[in-house]
Amino acid sequence: METAPSKTLQKRQVIFLAVLLLLWEAGSEAIRYSMPEETESGSFVANLSRDLGLRVGELAARGARIHYKGNKQLFQLDKTTGNLLLYEKLDREGLCGATDTCILHFQLLLENPVQFFQAELQLTDINDHSPEFLEREMLLKIPENVQRGTVFSLKTAQDFDIGSNTIQNYTISTNSHFHVVTHNRGDGRKYPELVLEKALDREEQPELRLTLTALDGGAPPRSGTTTVHIEVVDINDNAPEFLQSLYEVEIPENSPLNSLVVVVSARDLDAGTNGNVAYALFQGDEVTQPFVIDKVTGEIRLKKALDFEVTRYYNVEIAATDGGGLSGKCTVAIEVVDVNDNAPELTMSTLTSSTPENFPETVVAVFSVSDPDSGDNGRMVCAIQNDLPFLLKPTFKNFYTLVTERPLDRESKAEYNITITVTDMGTPRLKTQHNITVLVSDVNDNAPAFTQASYTLRVRENNSPALHIGTVSATDTDAGANAQVTYSLLPPADPHVPLASLVSINADNGHLFALRSLDYEALRAFEFRVGAWLVFVVVRRCGRGGAARAGRCSVPEGPFPGHLVDVSGTGTLSHSYQYQVRLTGGSGLNEFKFLKPALPNLPTRGAGEEIEANATFRNSFGFN
Repeated sequence: METAPSKTLQKRQVIFLAVLLLLWEAGSEAIRYSMPEETESGSFVANLSRDLGLRVGELAARGARIHYKGNKQLFQLDKTTGNLLLYEKLDREGLCGATDTCILHFQLLLENPVQFFQAELQLTDINDHSPEFLEREMLLKIPENVQRGTVFSLKTAQDFDIGSNTIQNYTISTNSHFHVVTHNRGDGRKYPELVLEKALDREEQPELRLTLTALDGGAPPRSGTTTVHIEVVDINDNAPEFLQSLYEVEIPENSPLNSLVVVVSARDLDAGTNGNVAYALFQGDEVTQPFVIDKVTGEIRLKKALDFEVTRYYNVEIAATDGGGLSGKCTVAIEVVDVNDNAPELTMSTLTSSTPENFPETVVAVFSVSDPDSGDNGRMVCAIQNDLPFLLKPTFKNFYTLVTERPLDRESKAEYNITITVTDMGTPRLKTQHNITVLVSDVNDNAPAFTQASYTLRVRENNSPALHIGTVSATDTDAGANAQVTYSLLPPADPHVPLASLVSINADNGHLFALRSLDYEALRAFEFRVGAWLVFVVVRRCGRGGAARAGRCSVPEGPFPGHLVDVSGTGTLSHSYQYQVRLTGGSGLNEFKFLKPALPNLPTRGAGEEIEANATFRNSFGFN
């Protein structure tokens, strides 16, 4: 009869075998969805059951869950309906920064059996940011003799939105001297320039205050403003000019603070104060920029730590202004070089608490690895100890499964401590270790074995009922319920022997008892067998005066051990015979010797006497 634990183990075996087949069935094509950013939490994204062709309720039955890098929860999955819902509002700029396309990659993991589906959600931009100037006011010093049509650079505003929702146009407040022209940069961003339409006269108007407005392309558009303060100065007919319009430089992300990045240089053909040049960061707030420039020497140095994984490129605009207020500018393109400063990360998705013995290729754990570094610094290798019966198998992208290499034997080793080591290929190599403990659950694969190959027990005839005549003992190397031994008497070989009325055994401890008074003259020999796997007991009669005929058994002289019944109280038998009980058995080989009833050699008697004695023996126990 098959027990419930064995059925469960068989079911697990089938499941684990199916897991290994399904691990490779995950499609390489991702399911793509799209929705606007800032959509309310709880909003419907998609029905995964329908899109994946799964049956109703299959997601719940197979333990489906959503995996996103770092175990961050962006979605919630209704396993009953298959609906994928937003867990919280998603901010495109917060998740993807200033990139034009914001795609969130996530995986649907089915645990029973294991199967992966790749999915991605594209967050489309909404116009949720207004243009913003970093400075509330910008100062321009313009000589009064500047010609009509002269162009002056203005600082740009920032808008974290993308596409048509970012800055599309600049305007200037109404005045009689200037207008603004909006230009396109090579990367698609817009920047303003101030154009002089009417000549300035310092004596007539020494300064102007104009409002510069940045407008995005939303509907309705958002805007931001700053003040342009124009001071009209005396003649200075040469503006500073940089030796290079573009400086390109690379800097490692682990460079120490105050490291020299680059030196820029500009010259002014004017003399005196009109020819003295001062350098400054033209675009960007000094507080937020990781760089600082010496206004005299033009040295650009690092003032904040860099992080390649956060920002890889900087475009810094430098202004050189002379004493007369004229300025020129250049651009410094700074590329941050990656160094191996991030150790690999391991995220455990599935971990089984125990693994049954005797099962081939069982899935123990499913996990993913990641490293935000680039190139070889981000390439990883996974490994475990060599002396373990386990293997690591790559499954889907950076997912791995830990499986058993061969069937485990709990009786040899019941617990394994496994260290998963993830090492990147950078210089120096960085690694992360994750320790797991695998418990081997027991399978009933060991038979009980008796502690002795044979037992010899003695009892005198005419004993008291319920006499304890001895104990047998067996052990089982399995664990738990599989190691609990129960003793029982098996039916005798001769169905006419009323074994149940002669001897009993305690099912828990193996104690043997004579249930009734035994009469040697009536009872010559009988079989039983004890079930704990299979053994046989034979009762033989022996003469008191020494060795029995044919050398089958012997009886010691003098008093018997205390556990035997002394009927007369003198320490000797009240009759001239005793019974010997002998138990034999194997040690789990399932092969046993069947002992037949043995009759001792009796004094010579006629054939009629022997027949009469046998009839008396049978009649005394109700044999027919």
